Amino acid sequence: MRAVAIKKSSREETVGFQEMGTLRCDSCGEEFFIGHRLASADKWVAERHKWVAERQAKWLEKVLAEEHERDKKHPDRIELPD
Repeated sequence: MRAVAIKKSSREETVGFQEMGTLRCDSCGEEFFIGHRLASADKWVAERHKWVAERQAKWLEKVLAEEHERDKKHPDRIELPD
């Protein structure tokens, strides 16, 4: 599965990605689109993607917090783990 988080304020393309949710950084309020490339419209596959997206959102929260700890700016696009 190919999944990304894209900063909503950026001009990054989201074409080809199914929106799985939005995450807001607790520190700065920046919002990120979480998108998956869906190869199938199968209901079981969609449920699995939903579960994976929830796990990815928790991972992303930690990454964003770590970036603030290191005074690092959030990139426009972040590849998410499968």
